[in-house]
This record gives sequence, C-alpha cells and structure tokens, in this order.
Amino acid sequence: MKVTAEKNEKVANMIFAFIYPLYLNRLVKNDRTKEELDQVIEWFTGFDKDDLQTLIKDKVTFGTFFKKAKIHPNAHLIKGVVCGYRIEDIEEEFELYKQCRQMEKLIDELARGRKMDKILREEKK
Repeated sequence: MKVTAEKNEKVANMIFAFIYPLYLNRLVKNDRTKEELDQVIEWFTGFDKDDLQTLIKDKVTFGTFFKKAKIHPNAHLIKGVVCGYRIEDIEEEFELYKQCRQMEKLIDELARGRKMDKILREEKK
C-alpha cells in the first residue's frame, strides 16, 4: 500500500494518550507488561517513563510526539509489514508515518512474544 499526505496528516493529528492504552491492552492480553512497553518506546524514542507520562497527560499528538523524540540510530533496522505497509518502502517525505509504523512493529513483536534483545535491534558487527 502507498502512504498518502492525507494518511500522514491523519496519523500526525492522532492523540498519543488515546492510543497508548490500546497498545498496553494488546500486550497485557499477550502476557507482556507496561514496563516492557515503556522499555520499547524508550529505546525507540528516547522518552523515559516520566517523559511518557507527561506526553500522555498533555495529550500530545503523534506529530508532536515524534517531533520531540530522539529516534534510535538503529531504527533503520526495523523492517517488515505493519497494517499492510512495508516499513522500508515508506517514502522519506512521510517520515512521521514511517516512525509510527516502526514503533507499532516493535510493539507487535513484543505482543507476539519476541525476546526483548531481538526487539531492541543492534547492528551486526
């Protein structure tokens, strides 16, 4: 599937605080924890637990969320398909949409029982 400017804008305007509980519910159903979710988000965005709580309390949009984030240098290693979109094929002009899908891919892997050391990618030496 191809990302459009409208789709990118729609995601940019979504409120992170409304989506976070959905991520958490999915993980809890699969015997994963809030701490693991927060660990994955911290690795990807650089936001610690306090930062996350502030962003949730302030009801920031995904646009603001990703603007403030310090995306991990190994984020380019996150590949695969999420919601019908191949992450590595999303054009650079839709960076926000790509980052959102990358984070969802990490959360999806966590929900599926993948080990944390595999989720938190490191470049092979």
